[in-house]
Amino acid sequence: MSTQQRSRLFDIEQESIAPIPEDARHGKATELFTIWFGMNMTPLTVVTGATATSLLGLPLIPSIIAIMIGHALGGIGMALHAAQGPALGVPQMLQARGQFGSKGASLIVAVAILMFVGYFASNLIVSADSITTLLPGASGTAMIIGCACLSFVIAAFGYNLVRKVTQIGAYVVGALVLVSFFALFANGDFWANISAGEFTWPAFFAMLAIGIVWQLTYAPYVSDYSRYLPAKSGTKGAFWGTYLGCVTSSATLMVLGAGVGLAVTGVDAMAGLHGILGPVLGALVLVGFALVAASGNSVNAYCSALCALTLVETFRSGWRPAAKARLITSLVLHVIGISLALTAATSFASSYFSFLSVLLYILIPWSAVNLVDYYIIRHGSYAVTEFYAADGGRYGRWNAGSLLVFVIGVAAQIPFMATTFYTGPLAGAMNGIDIAWFVGLSVSALAYIIIARLAPAMIRLEPATVYSEPVRK
Repeated sequence: MSTQQRSRLFDIEQESIAPIPEDARHGKATELFTIWFGMNMTPLTVVTGATATSLLGLPLIPSIIAIMIGHALGGIGMALHAAQGPALGVPQMLQARGQFGSKGASLIVAVAILMFVGYFASNLIVSADSITTLLPGASGTAMIIGCACLSFVIAAFGYNLVRKVTQIGAYVVGALVLVSFFALFANGDFWANISAGEFTWPAFFAMLAIGIVWQLTYAPYVSDYSRYLPAKSGTKGAFWGTYLGCVTSSATLMVLGAGVGLAVTGVDAMAGLHGILGPVLGALVLVGFALVAASGNSVNAYCSALCALTLVETFRSGWRPAAKARLITSLVLHVIGISLALTAATSFASSYFSFLSVLLYILIPWSAVNLVDYYIIRHGSYAVTEFYAADGGRYGRWNAGSLLVFVIGVAAQIPFMATTFYTGPLAGAMNGIDIAWFVGLSVSALAYIIIARLAPAMIRLEPATVYSEPVRK
């Protein structure tokens, strides 16, 4: 690594939510693969995959099919969001102003902040649990705080260091995953239980939905990383780099988790993996996972800070937050994440999966509106400078049409929801099969297209010729 590269890594990032100027763009689309491949290399991914065979009770083959299909489908929507980054050069949630208006987008931004902090806290819990599995006498509280401190230091430097850390993590944990698969295949309990479980459609669709929401929960911040790519890189590289990196790693680790869930019963997935690997190799793998997860958690911390700054700027129009504002915001969010992790640690499993379910229902309508507006209605043509206008510019403060579609999309899912706290009547009639995500996506996309065609004023749609900043291919 050259001296210039090292300097860039450890220079505190000065950019925040303003558009990235062309002379500050750098990197290649292929680097997105390692960023997102490394982002998923965490104990949380393994634990989530284990639910297929442990909590849901599916046999291995249906578990793998549900995991693969769910990630493949969800990844398409997620990567289409990533492809917007090089063209617009702004964080994903700030770009939502083009669909929902400056004030209307704040509702979506607030949901995204909750999501980022929730994932941040979840990763803290699982990382700390991995360490306390090896050191039963260690304080879980101290481990959570320690993991958060590591995340804060990396996030403080900003985009370049976050990107490099996740890239290194991809290679480290990638090797550990291969070792884990070899150990799993050599485990007699795995082969003895390979046909265990019972196939049910509700369980299959539940795991399918987990894969979809896993990918879609990255949608609100994939452009935060692709926005630094030179505009000439185009949308195709950003799409495939993000899609392949994110889908490959998350699906692989969830399949590993499903296998571990078969080989061990009655224990946490990471503790079970430690038992399969043995004391020495198991310790190496768990420590590696924990460190990579703690450092990779800086991705959630970095993006949550951008979202929080976007939310504040909505009500302080004209304010351009710099490095100091980002650092203070990141510190506050880390403290909130630590508090949440310490509170939720005792009931992590149930809290986490309820959290995932709610996110799915909320994110689906936003994603549908964003993608339809970007790719079908406006064809990527936005006046980026007007995202920052005090009065919302041509996109206004409140976009009534988009907000209406969002409400319709959420409401349409209610009868089809199947969660631990609520099951809709239509989901009940289908024996608990959850297709709410499909209904929400379809209804939201169709409703937005209808409004755009029949009542374009409701979404403040102007003739394409007025747009001065067309998407770059």
